[in-house]
Amino acid sequence: MFFNDNGYGETLMRYTMISIAMSALIATAGCQQISGTGGISLTGEWLIPINQVYDGGPGKDGIPALTNPRFAKPQEETYLSDHDLVIGIRVGTEVRAYPHPILDWHEIINDEIGSTAFAITYCPLTGSGIAWSRVLNGTKTTFGVSGLLYNTNLIAYDRATNSNWSQMRLECVNGQLIHTRATTYPIVETTWRTWKELYPETMVVSSNTGYSRPYGAYPYGDYRESPRLIFPVSNDDTRLPRKERVHGILVDGKTKAYRITTFPDAVGVINDVFNNLPIVAAGSKGKNVAVSFERTLNDGTILTFSPVQNMLPVMMIDQEGTKWDIFGRAVEGPRAGVELKPTLSYIAYWFAWAAFYPGAEIHGQ
Repeated sequence: MFFNDNGYGETLMRYTMISIAMSALIATAGCQQISGTGGISLTGEWLIPINQVYDGGPGKDGIPALTNPRFAKPQEETYLSDHDLVIGIRVGTEVRAYPHPILDWHEIINDEIGSTAFAITYCPLTGSGIAWSRVLNGTKTTFGVSGLLYNTNLIAYDRATNSNWSQMRLECVNGQLIHTRATTYPIVETTWRTWKELYPETMVVSSNTGYSRPYGAYPYGDYRESPRLIFPVSNDDTRLPRKERVHGILVDGKTKAYRITTFPDAVGVINDVFNNLPIVAAGSKGKNVAVSFERTLNDGTILTFSPVQNMLPVMMIDQEGTKWDIFGRAVEGPRAGVELKPTLSYIAYWFAWAAFYPGAEIHGQ
């Protein structure tokens, strides 16, 4: 199914044909690097191997990022099913949801709440959703889709300097801002049903985007369920199923993955220490959600948490009796008003974590 919208039908068909060709190459005698085609030139210094950067097909801005999207109340939108995944953000008292069915077609949504300017970046091929700042060296910008992939993952570009950013590396890998690290914001990725339960007052990105897209249809066929990859990766780790979604954390260059499927159906809590950092991971298999925070407060107190059931968005209670919500905010008890420091973390497919961070630890293994 293809839609003729300012040439998008042509670029989507081109992507599909390249995807088929890439799959055939991977299955046979080796994949030829195709980066640099489609009018995209790989020039200058890169922090990643240039022979592992691929042209995804549609070309630069062939997948159109959204900027200042329209929002609607949950009951006003019918394109979402309860099992659809959304990326939720909270800034102050305002909460918004950015659904996968929108991001599957646009990959980046540039938004702003109050004085906080951020981009929701999502790569359908690696299942990775991350929110990062749109303010670079004091200048507010927007991000677009470069059309390039590394380890089958989105490479975004900022429109202020045209520099290229590897999403899962959280880093500018080419251009004027090379070596610059992305500043991230905490998000919660879960099902639309769970997010509405957490925050019934939420607003959600409207399907009225200005583009003609079948937002109720997934554009990549059986990709989410199949172990197949369309593009090559630098490290293929078979310890877990390729497409299993895991919550991974990064601590001083080391990585640990927490399997959402190993949390209980109700809320579960893991008090852990990774790379000498006390952390807590909280999640629910039934709610399809996992988050993590540092356990050490500014006064040096190291908290130990237990799960709280049937009180969402509250998920945990500490040894002092303070209750904490899914964004790590103390909502009741002696430390009410305090916020836990979020870990540097996000959810992605296991194969992608293993490709970017070989040797990643897996909790429980």
